[in-house]
Amino acid sequence: MSKQTDDFFKNIVSHAKEYGFVFPSSEIYDGLSAVYDYGQLGSELKNNLKTYWWKAMVQLNENIVGIDAAIFMHPTTWKASGHVDGFNDPMIDNKDSKKRYRADQLIEDKITRYEKDGKTEKATKLQQDLDDALSTDDLARLKAIIEEHAIVCPISGTSNWTEVRQFNLMFATQMGAMADGAEQVYLRPETAQGIFVNFLNVQKTGRMKIPFGIAQIGKAFRNEVIARQFIMRMREFEQMELQFFVRPGTEMEWYNKWKETRLKWHLALGSNPEKYRYHDHVKLAHYANAAVDIEYDFPFGFKEVEGIHSRTDFDLKQHQEFSKKKLQYFDPEINQNYIPYVVETSIGLDRLFLTVLANSLVEEDLSTEEKQDSRTVLRFHPVIAPVKAAVLPLTKKDGLPEKAREISAKLKLDYNIQYDEKDAIGKRYRRQDAIGTPFCITVDHQTLEDNTVTIRERDSMEQYRVNADELTNKIGELVSWTNLLKQLV
Repeated sequence: MSKQTDDFFKNIVSHAKEYGFVFPSSEIYDGLSAVYDYGQLGSELKNNLKTYWWKAMVQLNENIVGIDAAIFMHPTTWKASGHVDGFNDPMIDNKDSKKRYRADQLIEDKITRYEKDGKTEKATKLQQDLDDALSTDDLARLKAIIEEHAIVCPISGTSNWTEVRQFNLMFATQMGAMADGAEQVYLRPETAQGIFVNFLNVQKTGRMKIPFGIAQIGKAFRNEVIARQFIMRMREFEQMELQFFVRPGTEMEWYNKWKETRLKWHLALGSNPEKYRYHDHVKLAHYANAAVDIEYDFPFGFKEVEGIHSRTDFDLKQHQEFSKKKLQYFDPEINQNYIPYVVETSIGLDRLFLTVLANSLVEEDLSTEEKQDSRTVLRFHPVIAPVKAAVLPLTKKDGLPEKAREISAKLKLDYNIQYDEKDAIGKRYRRQDAIGTPFCITVDHQTLEDNTVTIRERDSMEQYRVNADELTNKIGELVSWTNLLKQLV
């Protein structure tokens, strides 16, 4: 990571804390590693992103419905899914710093450095070597690659490494009042299995016909040894997943369709297309016959934001075997019973949150010949902005606050509004720019005369007057979900 990109990433982290987006969890007790709390603005932004995903998946598709499955599941669920025996990461320890790392991520970081330094051939060769080692589960080869490329511990600066070994990522706990009679259960490491075990419940009660999908947003938990890069990799995180059930033999058609659909969804937020790329999996998961990641170019390199996987019929077949319950679908079009194939789209909400921050945070130089000036702006798409508008009386006297409060009271019935009367109007504009508020509404003395207010737009900083009675409709036009969703249909 270059100094410039490193500084930008630090700016993202500090800005997120300073303005109430993300806080370290339990900070008064020195925090808890890889666990974060979303503050007053962060929770609003997060909820808006969830709404955007839910509307795009469920509201716009008549053959997709949503559920909310429990975090705790019968422990046999995770035996059937393969998580008990195979949910592992290749880990390596540095003997000097006593720190543990994921071997593949150390190598990926080296690839990123090669790319940043213009050593394209080295990066390509190293990526191929990594893919070959992962595809054969060759742990010894992973260590050899680390040694060949002189990869050192970021803390100690040494290459005094242990052997690479596998580490299971599931959190286990006990369910039951008495310790000796308690049953071991797991905090779910993914939300997908809650969908699979409810396949028949949803299909029958919803009278769903294949192809159809089940969507879910929910928390998942992984005992990540390597937790780093802010909210990029956490132990408690949130997923937004779709399991789309299809007729066997049609899965690749749907896989390619969802691959294109999901990238379009990301770009509709106004992101730079050059910041995104597809990365096909070389080593497929045990359940997949095709898999691709949508990656975003973070300050620390391209990393996965969303995965699209063709999971075949593995999951339903496994749960049918372990539960001894038939999980089949009768297809009246071909007069046949079968276990459906599944195409999955899985996006990490916290990673999406980070891409939105990285996409939106801009430092603007507004200097002129007369004076030095700058501003920090979060250029959120207006629809997902935490605060839709700020109502600002020009002064704290002459009846302006009372009029501003009256306007604010009407607008907050429909939108998340802030009222601010402290400091000069210019400072208040800057505060709203920094939290991404798309519109500021200024109440001045002319408002008392003709009931007009000034609207100032965040991105252009242009100002114009409108009648206060028209504000609800005016703001509605600018922040309507229709503006965003119509790009997807």
